[in-house]
Amino acid sequence: MNVEHEISLLVEEIRRLGTKNADGQVSVKFGVLFADEKCANLFEALVGTLKAAKRRKIVTYQGELLLQGVHDNVDIVLLQD
Repeated sequence: MNVEHEISLLVEEIRRLGTKNADGQVSVKFGVLFADEKCANLFEALVGTLKAAKRRKIVTYQGELLLQGVHDNVDIVLLQD
């Protein structure tokens, strides 16, 4: 799979699992995204896809590297609708 395609799938999954925050942006907790069975099957490297999306300013989140458990409560915010 190419990166652009994986990012588009990631955006779809964030929309599916997320909720609108106070700013009207869709956000989802990293733990929710990581634990979702569909996401687990879709993404071989969820963290890598998130990093690529962050570099392209499609999503934002605190920190550089997200780890399961440690960063489960980190919000992944969709910047582009």
